[in-house]
Amino acid sequence: MNLAAQLAEGIAELGLALPPQATPRLLQYLALLQKWNRTYNLTAVREPSKMVAQHLLDCLAVAPHVTARTILDVGSGAGLPGIPLAAALPQAGVTLLESNHKKAAFLQQARIELPLENATVANERVEAWQPGVTFEIVISRALSDLAEFIALAGRHVAPGGRLAAMKGIYPHEEIAQLPAGWRLREAIALAVPGLRAQRHLMVIERAPA
Repeated sequence: MNLAAQLAEGIAELGLALPPQATPRLLQYLALLQKWNRTYNLTAVREPSKMVAQHLLDCLAVAPHVTARTILDVGSGAGLPGIPLAAALPQAGVTLLESNHKKAAFLQQARIELPLENATVANERVEAWQPGVTFEIVISRALSDLAEFIALAGRHVAPGGRLAAMKGIYPHEEIAQLPAGWRLREAIALAVPGLRAQRHLMVIERAPA
């Protein structure tokens, strides 16, 4: 099965109705990721077919649960989950926050080449960044444990907004150690086509005073 067919089948299995340009952009992103990966080591996953499942479909699986006008991807790295989300959710403004200069350069190139007009790149450390705005959804993929994620990125969440952490197995210990003022809103078990591993989206919100 070629990459386009694998991606299309996975999107169908997830039950997603993506905009017309999303799939071509995702395939172009995959090609760009492969090209840059030879020099910049953006991801440990090398095989394109594995990239479809472990990167694209893994990130697209969370798209129905993070619909918002503004999304911040903290520690975006190679653009995951921010670039797939920007392609899938053109109505959302997606900010890709990445402190590594080489990775941020890749994100800028991807944003221009795909193109993703609803995406912006910030080459800053999350704890020092002062954007002057907050975001409805602040998401991360394997950035840190939940308590540290809240400590680093909680201030970027808009009133009524949420933190969303992409995790593997259900993080019982991390949930037990949530800092005061925050609570688990929802734990969503995800079935990602082509992945046998457990995947969860942990949605965190401010606790009522």
